[in-house]
Amino acid sequence: MSMREAVAAFVHDGSTVSLEGFTHLVPTAAGHEIIRQGRRDLTVVRMTADIVVDQMLAAGCVSRLVSSFVGNSSAGSLGELRRRIERADPEPLAFEEYSHYGMVCRYLAGSQRLPFYPLRSYGGSDLPSVNSALRRMTSPYPGPDGGPEQIYVVPPVNPDVTIIHAQRADRRGNTQIWGLTGIQAEAVYAADKAIVVVEEIVGDEVVRSDPNRTLVPSHAVDAVVVCPRGAHPSFAQGYYDRDNGFYRAWSHISKDPERLRAWLAEWVYGTADHAAYVAKQGEEFWAGLAVGEALSEPVNYGRRL
Repeated sequence: MSMREAVAAFVHDGSTVSLEGFTHLVPTAAGHEIIRQGRRDLTVVRMTADIVVDQMLAAGCVSRLVSSFVGNSSAGSLGELRRRIERADPEPLAFEEYSHYGMVCRYLAGSQRLPFYPLRSYGGSDLPSVNSALRRMTSPYPGPDGGPEQIYVVPPVNPDVTIIHAQRADRRGNTQIWGLTGIQAEAVYAADKAIVVVEEIVGDEVVRSDPNRTLVPSHAVDAVVVCPRGAHPSFAQGYYDRDNGFYRAWSHISKDPERLRAWLAEWVYGTADHAAYVAKQGEEFWAGLAVGEALSEPVNYGRRL
Protein backbone atom coordinates (compact mmCIF):
# COMPACT_ATOMS: atom_id res chain seq x y z
CA MET A 1 0.00 0.00 0.00
CA SER A 2 0.93 3.65 -0.11
CA MET A 3 1.41 5.32 3.27
CA ARG A 4 -1.79 7.26 2.73
CA GLU A 5 -3.74 4.07 2.05
CA ALA A 6 -2.26 2.17 5.00
CA VAL A 7 -2.95 4.91 7.54
CA ALA A 8 -6.47 5.43 6.19
CA ALA A 9 -7.18 1.70 6.42
CA PHE A 10 -5.75 0.92 9.84
CA VAL A 11 -5.44 4.09 11.96
CA HIS A 12 -8.77 5.49 13.13
CA ASP A 13 -9.85 8.14 15.62
CA GLY A 14 -9.65 6.65 19.11
CA SER A 15 -7.22 3.89 18.08
CA THR A 16 -4.37 2.62 20.21
CA VAL A 17 -1.31 2.94 17.98
CA SER A 18 2.13 1.52 18.74
CA LEU A 19 5.06 3.25 17.02
CA GLU A 20 8.23 1.30 17.75
CA GLY A 21 11.88 1.58 16.81
CA PHE A 22 14.63 2.15 19.35
CA THR A 23 16.79 5.17 18.37
CA HIS A 24 17.09 3.46 14.98
CA LEU A 25 14.31 3.06 12.41
CA VAL A 26 11.83 5.42 14.07
CA PRO A 27 8.59 5.44 12.01
CA THR A 28 8.58 9.21 11.55
CA ALA A 29 6.98 9.29 8.09
CA ALA A 30 4.06 7.24 9.40
CA GLY A 31 3.58 9.73 12.23
CA HIS A 32 3.54 12.58 9.72
CA GLU A 33 0.88 10.87 7.63
CA ILE A 34 -1.26 10.36 10.74
CA ILE A 35 -0.97 14.12 11.30
CA ARG A 36 -1.88 14.90 7.67
CA GLN A 37 -5.00 12.76 7.94
CA GLY A 38 -6.08 14.58 11.08
CA ARG A 39 -6.50 11.59 13.36
CA ARG A 40 -7.74 12.44 16.85
CA ASP A 41 -7.96 10.94 20.35
CA LEU A 42 -5.19 8.41 19.76
CA THR A 43 -3.50 6.44 22.50
CA VAL A 44 0.15 6.28 21.41
CA VAL A 45 2.30 3.49 22.78
CA ARG A 46 6.01 4.13 22.27
CA MET A 47 8.80 3.06 24.59
CA THR A 48 10.96 6.06 23.73
CA ALA A 49 8.55 8.94 23.16
CA ASP A 50 10.61 11.39 21.13
CA ILE A 51 10.31 13.96 18.34
CA VAL A 52 7.59 12.19 16.35
CA VAL A 53 5.41 11.97 19.47
CA ASP A 54 6.04 15.66 20.20
CA GLN A 55 4.90 16.49 16.67
CA MET A 56 1.77 14.33 16.91
CA LEU A 57 0.91 15.98 20.23
CA ALA A 58 1.30 19.45 18.73
CA ALA A 59 -0.97 18.43 15.86
CA GLY A 60 -3.72 17.41 18.29
CA CYS A 61 -3.62 13.70 17.43
CA VAL A 62 -2.85 12.24 20.86
CA SER A 63 -4.91 12.22 24.05
CA ARG A 64 -3.02 9.47 25.91
CA LEU A 65 0.65 8.47 25.93
CA VAL A 66 2.04 5.16 27.20
CA SER A 67 5.82 5.27 27.44
CA SER A 68 8.95 4.50 29.43
CA PHE A 69 11.08 7.43 28.30
CA VAL A 70 10.30 10.94 27.09
CA GLY A 71 12.95 13.18 25.64
CA ASN A 72 14.78 14.44 22.59
CA SER A 73 17.23 11.56 22.36
CA SER A 74 20.24 13.09 24.15
CA ALA A 75 19.80 16.45 22.37
CA GLY A 76 17.38 18.28 24.66
CA SER A 77 13.74 18.40 25.61
CA LEU A 78 10.31 17.99 24.02
CA GLY A 79 8.55 21.33 24.35
CA GLU A 80 5.01 20.29 23.46
CA LEU A 81 5.06 17.22 25.68
CA ARG A 82 6.40 19.21 28.63
CA ARG A 83 3.72 21.87 28.23
CA ARG A 84 1.01 19.22 28.16
CA ILE A 85 2.26 17.29 31.21
CA GLU A 86 3.58 20.14 33.37
CA ARG A 87 0.95 22.81 32.70
CA ALA A 88 -1.90 21.08 30.82
CA ASP A 89 -1.18 23.57 28.03
CA PRO A 90 -3.13 23.72 25.76
CA GLU A 91 -4.88 20.74 27.39
CA PRO A 92 -3.89 17.88 29.71
CA LEU A 93 -2.27 14.70 28.49
CA ALA A 94 -3.01 11.34 30.09
CA PHE A 95 0.45 9.86 30.65
CA GLU A 96 1.01 6.24 31.70
CA GLU A 97 4.63 5.66 32.69
CA TYR A 98 6.62 2.43 32.88
CA SER A 99 10.27 1.47 32.96
CA HIS A 100 11.85 0.27 29.71
CA TYR A 101 11.75 -3.33 30.92
CA GLY A 102 8.20 -2.84 32.11
CA MET A 103 7.20 -1.88 28.56
CA VAL A 104 9.12 -4.83 27.15
CA CYS A 105 7.16 -7.09 29.49
CA ARG A 106 3.87 -5.50 28.42
CA TYR A 107 4.68 -6.27 24.79
CA LEU A 108 5.74 -9.81 25.71
CA ALA A 109 2.46 -10.36 27.52
CA GLY A 110 0.51 -8.82 24.66
CA SER A 111 2.25 -10.83 21.97
CA GLN A 112 1.72 -14.08 23.90
CA ARG A 113 -1.85 -13.16 24.92
CA LEU A 114 -0.97 -13.52 28.60
CA PRO A 115 -3.00 -11.78 31.33
CA PHE A 116 0.10 -10.17 32.86
CA TYR A 117 3.88 -10.47 32.97
CA PRO A 118 5.96 -10.67 36.18
CA LEU A 119 9.12 -8.70 36.86
CA ARG A 120 11.23 -7.92 39.90
CA SER A 121 12.62 -4.55 38.88
CA TYR A 122 9.86 -2.39 40.42
CA GLY A 123 10.84 -3.40 43.95
CA GLY A 124 11.95 -0.21 45.69
CA SER A 125 10.79 2.00 42.82
CA ASP A 126 8.33 4.88 43.22
CA LEU A 127 6.72 4.18 39.83
CA PRO A 128 3.88 2.15 41.42
CA SER A 129 2.87 5.30 43.29
CA VAL A 130 2.11 7.07 39.99
CA ASN A 131 0.87 4.11 37.95
CA SER A 132 -1.89 1.99 39.43
CA ALA A 133 -1.48 -0.58 36.64
CA LEU A 134 1.68 -1.82 38.36
CA ARG A 135 0.29 -4.48 40.68
CA ARG A 136 1.98 -6.52 43.36
CA MET A 137 0.99 -10.12 43.94
CA THR A 138 2.18 -13.16 45.83
CA SER A 139 4.09 -15.54 43.58
CA PRO A 140 2.59 -19.06 43.48
CA TYR A 141 6.14 -20.38 43.85
CA PRO A 142 8.68 -19.95 46.66
CA GLY A 143 11.05 -17.02 46.41
CA PRO A 144 14.87 -17.20 46.50
CA ASP A 145 14.81 -17.68 50.28
CA GLY A 146 12.20 -20.44 50.08
CA GLY A 147 9.40 -18.30 51.49
CA PRO A 148 6.50 -16.40 49.85
CA GLU A 149 7.62 -13.73 47.39
CA GLN A 150 5.86 -10.50 46.54
CA ILE A 151 6.37 -9.68 42.87
CA TYR A 152 5.15 -6.95 40.54
CA VAL A 153 3.23 -7.66 37.36
CA VAL A 154 2.36 -5.47 34.37
CA PRO A 155 -0.69 -5.80 32.10
CA PRO A 156 -0.44 -6.76 28.43
CA VAL A 157 -0.60 -4.13 25.72
CA ASN A 158 -2.55 -5.02 22.59
CA PRO A 159 -2.57 -2.08 20.17
CA ASP A 160 -5.17 -1.76 17.46
CA VAL A 161 -2.27 -1.24 15.08
CA THR A 162 1.51 -1.35 15.35
CA ILE A 163 3.67 0.59 12.89
CA ILE A 164 7.38 -0.13 12.53
CA HIS A 165 10.08 1.00 10.10
CA ALA A 166 12.60 -1.48 8.70
CA GLN A 167 15.31 -1.73 6.08
CA ARG A 168 13.63 -4.10 3.68
CA ALA A 169 10.84 -6.60 3.08
CA ASP A 170 9.57 -8.75 0.27
CA ARG A 171 6.17 -8.05 -1.25
CA ARG A 172 4.46 -10.47 1.14
CA GLY A 173 5.79 -8.68 4.21
CA ASN A 174 8.70 -10.82 5.36
CA THR A 175 10.60 -7.99 7.06
CA GLN A 176 14.34 -7.81 7.68
CA ILE A 177 16.11 -5.57 10.21
CA TRP A 178 19.77 -5.30 11.17
CA GLY A 179 21.71 -2.96 13.42
CA LEU A 180 19.89 -1.71 16.49
CA THR A 181 16.75 -3.68 17.16
CA GLY A 182 14.22 -3.09 19.87
CA ILE A 183 10.87 -4.68 20.58
CA GLN A 184 9.48 -4.42 17.03
CA ALA A 185 8.62 -8.09 16.53
CA GLU A 186 6.75 -8.36 19.84
CA ALA A 187 4.96 -5.07 19.18
CA VAL A 188 3.75 -6.43 15.85
CA TYR A 189 2.56 -9.71 17.36
CA ALA A 190 0.78 -7.89 20.18
CA ALA A 191 -1.31 -5.81 17.78
CA ASP A 192 -4.52 -6.53 15.93
CA LYS A 193 -3.06 -5.06 12.71
CA ALA A 194 0.50 -4.23 11.61
CA ILE A 195 1.96 -1.80 9.10
CA VAL A 196 5.60 -2.27 8.11
CA VAL A 197 7.31 0.71 6.47
CA VAL A 198 10.51 -0.13 4.60
CA GLU A 199 13.33 1.55 2.73
CA GLU A 200 12.94 -0.89 -0.14
CA ILE A 201 11.14 -3.98 -1.42
CA VAL A 202 13.43 -6.84 -2.38
CA GLY A 203 12.89 -10.14 -4.14
CA ASP A 204 12.06 -13.35 -2.34
CA GLU A 205 15.52 -14.69 -3.10
CA VAL A 206 17.16 -11.84 -1.13
CA VAL A 207 15.13 -12.62 1.99
CA ARG A 208 15.67 -16.36 1.62
CA SER A 209 19.42 -15.87 1.26
CA ASP A 210 19.65 -14.51 4.81
CA PRO A 211 16.61 -15.73 6.75
CA ASN A 212 18.00 -14.91 10.20
CA ARG A 213 17.53 -11.21 9.48
CA THR A 214 13.77 -11.71 9.12
CA LEU A 215 12.48 -10.33 12.43
CA VAL A 216 8.85 -10.07 11.35
CA PRO A 217 7.33 -12.78 9.12
CA SER A 218 4.70 -12.12 6.51
CA HIS A 219 1.81 -13.76 8.36
CA ALA A 220 1.99 -11.03 11.03
CA VAL A 221 1.90 -8.13 8.54
CA ASP A 222 -1.20 -6.44 7.09
CA ALA A 223 0.43 -3.73 4.96
CA VAL A 224 3.87 -3.06 3.51
CA VAL A 225 4.69 0.55 2.66
CA VAL A 226 7.77 1.54 0.67
CA CYS A 227 9.01 4.88 2.03
CA PRO A 228 12.70 5.67 1.47
CA ARG A 229 14.23 7.87 4.17
CA GLY A 230 11.03 7.46 6.18
CA ALA A 231 12.85 7.25 9.51
CA HIS A 232 14.42 10.72 9.31
CA PRO A 233 15.67 12.34 11.54
CA SER A 234 16.57 8.95 13.02
CA PHE A 235 18.67 6.60 10.92
CA ALA A 236 18.40 3.38 8.96
CA GLN A 237 21.57 1.31 9.31
CA GLY A 238 23.22 1.00 5.92
CA TYR A 239 20.96 3.58 4.25
CA TYR A 240 21.49 6.99 5.92
CA ASP A 241 22.89 8.47 9.10
CA ARG A 242 21.20 10.13 12.06
CA ASP A 243 20.46 13.83 11.55
CA ASN A 244 21.98 15.09 14.78
CA GLY A 245 21.55 18.70 13.67
CA PHE A 246 17.79 18.31 13.53
CA TYR A 247 17.66 16.72 16.98
CA ARG A 248 19.56 19.69 18.39
CA ALA A 249 17.34 22.15 16.52
CA TRP A 250 14.13 20.51 17.69
CA SER A 251 14.58 21.61 21.30
CA HIS A 252 14.50 25.24 20.13
CA ILE A 253 11.65 24.66 17.67
CA SER A 254 9.41 22.85 20.13
CA LYS A 255 10.12 25.29 22.97
CA ASP A 256 8.12 27.95 21.08
CA PRO A 257 4.54 26.82 20.27
CA GLU A 258 4.21 29.23 17.36
CA ARG A 259 7.50 28.14 15.84
CA LEU A 260 6.51 24.50 16.28
CA ARG A 261 3.20 25.00 14.50
CA ALA A 262 4.95 26.91 11.72
CA TRP A 263 7.29 23.92 11.31
CA LEU A 264 4.33 21.55 11.06
CA ALA A 265 2.63 23.83 8.55
CA GLU A 266 5.70 23.87 6.32
CA TRP A 267 7.11 20.36 6.66
CA VAL A 268 4.08 18.15 7.32
CA TYR A 269 0.85 19.86 6.24
CA GLY A 270 2.77 21.66 3.50
CA THR A 271 4.05 18.43 1.94
CA ALA A 272 1.72 16.02 0.16
CA ASP A 273 3.60 12.96 1.36
CA HIS A 274 7.00 11.84 2.56
CA ALA A 275 8.44 11.89 -0.95
CA ALA A 276 7.66 15.62 -1.06
CA TYR A 277 9.27 16.03 2.38
CA VAL A 278 12.41 14.29 1.11
CA ALA A 279 12.50 16.37 -2.09
CA LYS A 280 12.06 19.58 -0.10
CA GLN A 281 15.23 18.80 1.89
CA GLY A 282 17.27 18.63 -1.32
CA GLU A 283 19.91 16.22 -2.53
CA GLU A 284 22.77 18.18 -0.96
CA PHE A 285 21.14 17.69 2.44
CA TRP A 286 20.78 13.94 1.93
CA ALA A 287 24.34 13.68 0.65
CA GLY A 288 25.39 14.94 4.07
CA LEU A 289 23.67 11.95 5.69
CA ALA A 290 25.02 9.39 3.24
CA VAL A 291 26.84 6.36 4.63
CA GLY A 292 29.65 4.27 3.21
CA GLU A 293 29.78 0.52 2.95
CA ALA A 294 30.42 -1.67 5.98
CA LEU A 295 29.57 -5.07 4.60
CA SER A 296 28.99 -8.08 6.81
CA GLU A 297 30.76 -11.29 5.93
CA PRO A 298 28.66 -13.82 4.01
CA VAL A 299 27.65 -16.99 5.79
CA ASN A 300 27.17 -20.46 4.41
CA TYR A 301 23.76 -21.81 5.38
CA GLY A 302 24.51 -25.03 3.57
CA ARG A 303 22.15 -26.99 1.37
CA ARG A 304 21.24 -30.59 0.91
CA LEU A 305 23.39 -32.29 -1.75
